[in-house]
Amino acid sequence: MKQIWIVAKRELRSFFDSLMAYIMLIAFLGFSGFFTWLYGQGDIFFIKQASLQAFFGIAYWTLFFFIPALTMRLFAEENRSGTIELLLTKPLNDWQVVWGKFLATLMLILVALLLTIPYYITVASLGPIDHGAVWSGYFGLILMSAAYISIGIFTSAISTNQIVSYLLALFIGIFFQILFGMLSGAFSGLLSQVLNYLSLNTHFETISRGVIDSKDLIYFLSVIFFGLILTEAVLEKRKLA
Repeated sequence: MKQIWIVAKRELRSFFDSLMAYIMLIAFLGFSGFFTWLYGQGDIFFIKQASLQAFFGIAYWTLFFFIPALTMRLFAEENRSGTIELLLTKPLNDWQVVWGKFLATLMLILVALLLTIPYYITVASLGPIDHGAVWSGYFGLILMSAAYISIGIFTSAISTNQIVSYLLALFIGIFFQILFGMLSGAFSGLLSQVLNYLSLNTHFETISRGVIDSKDLIYFLSVIFFGLILTEAVLEKRKLA
């Protein structure tokens, strides 16, 4: 665990040293705040309800685009510069490197979500709010973010170009975000059920409504671990090459 924390601190520091963390935090708070409070037919003042569903809806899409931007450099830059070999020769195993980078990105997302707690406090002061739904909504965003971080880390590991890594992560993410859900409606029977289960949106909506089911937790944990296992396999293959 100590080695994982060392890698995580190194990566988290690099986020802030490169200004990526500041840009991400400001952009995330700007987008989420604008669409939650000021714009459109879904903002809080338009619907006149003490609810953060508007925030969860915009954060769901904002993080979808922002997370690949955070993960695209984690391995791609080191692959390009050749420093990945130096990192893997240190007294660290592949799992520790992968988990360290994963946790660093997840911690940055947690910081971004913590900075939106004033939204929660403000809405709660406006009227009666379902506190359980709010906390489960935050929990859903964390699980969704972790899933996309694992996908982004994998695409970064197989690429030497950050832009390619970003686009690959978005391409894979679109299947989970949109296409599986759309395809499930085009079929029937078992295939429709399988495609609906693969849709990340299906599980996120359930959790964001305050319903935490074991099948949703299993789904997110499976996506997370599958992405990390694939990343570890890529690193192992590179070491053997």
